[in-house]
Amino acid sequence: MLIVFGGLPGTGKSTIARLLAERLKATWLRIDTIEQTLRACGTLPDGVVTEGYAIGYSVAQDNLRAGGTVIADSVNPLAVTRDAWVAVAARAGVAVVEVEVVCSDAVEHRRRVEGRVSDVPGLTIPSWDAVQQRTYDAWSRPHVVLDTASRTALESVDMLLRGSGLGGHV
Repeated sequence: MLIVFGGLPGTGKSTIARLLAERLKATWLRIDTIEQTLRACGTLPDGVVTEGYAIGYSVAQDNLRAGGTVIADSVNPLAVTRDAWVAVAARAGVAVVEVEVVCSDAVEHRRRVEGRVSDVPGLTIPSWDAVQQRTYDAWSRPHVVLDTASRTALESVDMLLRGSGLGGHV
């Protein structure tokens, strides 16, 4: 199965994706890590544009074809990136579940963004203004919407696992 996470920075998606991957013994594929590694190489004259996602799609497909469960973790802000993950699952012949992580409490979301410390060496954390100004397409397919405003990451993982069809709002 491919479980695709998306959501603005500071909503808790990476923490939840990592914990879910630990519980499921799944591959946690974090686009922030891939993109920062590419930046650190310093060999892309225009910086990292689409390369991180392209690598993520290929690595996910390899792991899915090998029989693994993959959890793709990224902001996933555009319909085109979400469509690409769905296409990866189709090519691998596996089910896909899309999970949008939101924080409906703007004050709490801002507190999280402003208090974040990166665990990816060299990764610059976006400011609250950058998060607010980010392009983020509305989701057009049925997907799980996980609101983390009043739950911990562990509670969120438990809810995802309990609702294992992983469809609808949780």
